[in-house]
Amino acid sequence: MSKTLMVVLGFFGFLLILAIFVFGSFRSAQNNLVAKDEAVKSAWSQVDIVLERRADLIPNLVETVKGFAKQETTVFGDIANARAGLLSAHTPQQKIAANGTLDSAFGRLLALQENYPQLKSNEQFLRLQDELSGSENRIAVERRRYNEALKDYNVYVRSFPTSIWAGMLGFQSRENDYFEASAGARTVPNVKF
Repeated sequence: MSKTLMVVLGFFGFLLILAIFVFGSFRSAQNNLVAKDEAVKSAWSQVDIVLERRADLIPNLVETVKGFAKQETTVFGDIANARAGLLSAHTPQQKIAANGTLDSAFGRLLALQENYPQLKSNEQFLRLQDELSGSENRIAVERRRYNEALKDYNVYVRSFPTSIWAGMLGFQSRENDYFEASAGARTVPNVKF
């Protein structure tokens, strides 16, 4: 074999090994991107389930409170509208915004127990309040899991060399999809004794 033929075969061998490496990197990144994207969707589905459970419990609580506080129609209307907004939202961003509105209206409903002390001793109200408290805990857990899955996905999509493959395959970072606390949750409540 001539020296030129050996160089040409070596060069083609190098190109073949490089092509196999690049293709392997591409396929691995593609599979991981799909898996991480599905993990985010699955985590969001769990958030959606617990949000819906809470939305289903709220009408029962509203009806219980209505028996004690008939004149608080604005609060009841706000809750009905916020709940309808949550149930009709389709995207994670819409559901996150609707959940913030529902949190605010729901907080006003729970504040009514201060004006109606007999409500605090109502067995059905207490049971529903406990169920809603459990739902809130589930929501917090699922929101955390969703945010962790989304963070894992975003870090992977933005890391080199995956960012190259992600761009080619149409996977994009979803920085605006995080489930964050509502603006009202960031303010410190004013407590007076």
